[in-house]
This record gives sequence, C-alpha cells and structure tokens, in this order.
Amino acid sequence: MTKVTILPHDTLCPEGKTIEATPGTSICDTLLDNGIEIEHACEKSCACTTCHVILREGYQDLEPPTEKEDDLLDKAWGLELTSRLSCQARVGGEPLTIEIPRYTLNQVSESKK
Repeated sequence: MTKVTILPHDTLCPEGKTIEATPGTSICDTLLDNGIEIEHACEKSCACTTCHVILREGYQDLEPPTEKEDDLLDKAWGLELTSRLSCQARVGGEPLTIEIPRYTLNQVSESKK
C-alpha cells in the first residue's frame, strides 16, 4: 500500500487526510473510495479537467502523462508543473502528497442547474 496525503481543501477535505492506496489505482478512484468527492464530470474518461490535482510530493514516481492528458491540462485552472488529471494518474509505490485546487473549470456540471 502507498501512503497518500491530501492537503486541506475548503469543501472536499477541510482537515486534510492521509490514506492508503493500492498501487495501480487511479488517484481519482483512490480519493473517491476514501470519501473525498473530487469532481469528475467526464466520468474519468480524460475528456475534461475537473479532477485536476497538483502533486506536491511523488510526481516523479508517476508514469508520465499522455499527450491527450497534457493537452487537457493546458485548460485546467491553476495549472502547475506537477499538475495531473487524477483520473489518469495511477498511484505508484512512493508516497504522494496531493493538493486539490480551489476551483475547477467545468462547462457543464450536473450539480449546478
């Protein structure tokens, strides 16, 4: 199991959290499985940027992003050099520290009508 630390996020994880993740599992699924309701408007199909996260530790342990993911990341709010789409990035064997950005860019959200 891999230790994953989620930094505090005002609404999704106000106090932060440390969880154990199975290597090979997407970061998005790991968060969702542990009660952190990260937005994923495209149902994890690499078609939006709502599940954007910033890796504060462990970025180098992840497989590199695909060209499609890189193209989408260019549209993410608050993009940084260690940004990834959590639906595409898979947990490796090294500890991760994740920041969920304050905002997402979502043109269509089912939760907002």
